[in-house]
Parts: sequence; structure tokens; C-alpha cells
Amino acid sequence: MPPPRKKHRTLAQGVVEHITGSIQQGVLKPGDKLPTESAIMEQHGVSRTVVREAISHLQAAGWAQTRHGIGTFVIERSNAGLAINAESIVTVMDVLAMLELRISMEAEAAWLAAARRSEAQVAELAKVLGAMQRSVARGSPAVDADVQFHLLIAQATGNRYFVDILSQLGTTIIPRARVNMPQLGHDDPAAYLERVNREHEDIFNAILRKDPEAARAAMRTHLSNSRERLRQAQQQLESNGA
Repeated sequence: MPPPRKKHRTLAQGVVEHITGSIQQGVLKPGDKLPTESAIMEQHGVSRTVVREAISHLQAAGWAQTRHGIGTFVIERSNAGLAINAESIVTVMDVLAMLELRISMEAEAAWLAAARRSEAQVAELAKVLGAMQRSVARGSPAVDADVQFHLLIAQATGNRYFVDILSQLGTTIIPRARVNMPQLGHDDPAAYLERVNREHEDIFNAILRKDPEAARAAMRTHLSNSRERLRQAQQQLESNGA
């Protein structure tokens, strides 16, 4: 039976976590062939597009390798990653510290993505951005789409380590998945989401026109704004509690 899907997790992430879990538990070993796309689709109840996205994540993170005409195989990983414990990111100060890390890392990822992205990758970004815009219009926090947006940018760098780190962090990379940002800042939720959405649009547009410097600046602005909004909310919270 397919594993239960947790809240705030994309379908592709669910497939990735199930397969990596099987590898870590020794059910799948280096050299083993992964099930066919059709078998994974049936097991998880997902589309072929979702399966291919999951396989792409596994390849980027160094878990698997596809041999054309033969199949996808588990490969030996020389390093299991930085092993950042996402569950340890629980307080406002933890989220602020994570944003500091992300500013330096993802600003460079955006630069690389704008320089290296393919037409297919920018098309996927456009679809996810559209999903975020529709969620914002409904007043939804759009955490899943936000995570996917940043993961797609990491993928577009062509550097699997960006994907590896963000995949480990999951939804913890999105501050509102850990803390109620509008409530902390006494902000209107709709206005807050609209501002965040505009920032994502700026990042996307820079990547679309292959402008690395603008993409880096837009990502830095987006994450710095998130940090500043959260920092001000934290200060207000401390002041009220004094």
C-alpha cells in the first residue's frame, strides 16, 4: 500500500520520501532497479508527470541514476548530505537563522538558475507560480506551491546539492509553515500573501528573461523581506510580553 501523505507535502515529494526511505532502510540497495514509472504511478496513485518529477529529484540528490532504455537504478552515495534536522526548526529564532542561511544560498541558486535554466524548467516554474497566484486569490497560504517553486529553482541550477539541502528542509523553508506570520505582525493575511506573491513574480521574471543579476537580487530581496517581517514581528512579540 502507498504511504500516507502528510499535510504540506507535494505528491512528488511523497514519492521521493518513500523511495529514499526504502533506500535508507536497506529495502532498495545500490545497483537495484527502481520500479517502472507505471508501477510507481499505480502504487502512489499519481500521474506520470509526478513520477518523472520525483525521479528528477532523486537524480539531483544523488540517490539514483537513469540508464536510457534500461531503467533507473539506485546508486552509492558518497555522502548522505548535511543532515540538517528539519524538525529542530521550531522557534521564531530558528526560522530567522534558517532565513540567514537561505539568503546566501538561494540568492546564488537564483543566479545560476537564470543562467542555466531550460525552457521546460521555466515552463514548470510558470505553472507553479500560477498555482500560487490562484491559492493567494482564495486566501490559501500556498505552502506546497511555495516549496515547489524554490525546489524548481534549485533544480534549474544543475547542482544537486542545492536540491539536496532544500529537500531535507521540506516545508520548513517557508516561514509561514512554522509560524503565523500575519498574526505575529498584526498584518492582513491577504495583503501579506499578495506581497509574497509579487516577490515570487519578480524572481520568476528575472529567470524567464535569463538575467542572473536580477534573479539574484530578486531572491535576496524576497528572503531579506521575509527575514525583516519576521524579525519585526518577533520584536513586537517580545515587547508585548515584557
